[in-house]
Amino acid sequence: MGLFANKRQDGNYSMSQLFFLVVLRVFIGWHFLYEGITKLVNPDWTAYGFLNDSGWVFSGIFQNMANNPGTLKVVDFLNIWGLILIGFSLILGFLSRPAILGGILLLAMYYLSQPPFVGIEYAIPSEGKYLWVNKNLIELAALAVLFVFPTSRKIGLDRFIFRAGIEENL
Repeated sequence: MGLFANKRQDGNYSMSQLFFLVVLRVFIGWHFLYEGITKLVNPDWTAYGFLNDSGWVFSGIFQNMANNPGTLKVVDFLNIWGLILIGFSLILGFLSRPAILGGILLLAMYYLSQPPFVGIEYAIPSEGKYLWVNKNLIELAALAVLFVFPTSRKIGLDRFIFRAGIEENL
């Protein structure tokens, strides 16, 4: 059994394990969904400020995204709809493994754009003071837990897809 194997050997969770893993999945899904919807309904929202305020080694890439109007429009669209679709997917337990990977990728991009490292200052204030570990990294780690302990095949729409044999390798 490899470190990132899809299934536990016995395939069973205790009721409390299943309950709290599903709660974690739904809460993260809600967070993604809400973040996406708030961006969607705000006609003035753009990732420009976040990307342009980037720091560390990837700052040039993120700042180039911000300063290219065509690229920024695509980034805004993908960010909003990525958040919304990942959120719905996690809440419903529908294609949740690909959604988890998408969420991990999105959170990694957020983290790499504005890592909480000593000596990097940002114009946009953060919600707190962090040292290496911030909410993006914590939520990324929680999604990794959900990836290795999938619940949507037990409680979620994936249960029906998996039984039909459609999602064998997802």
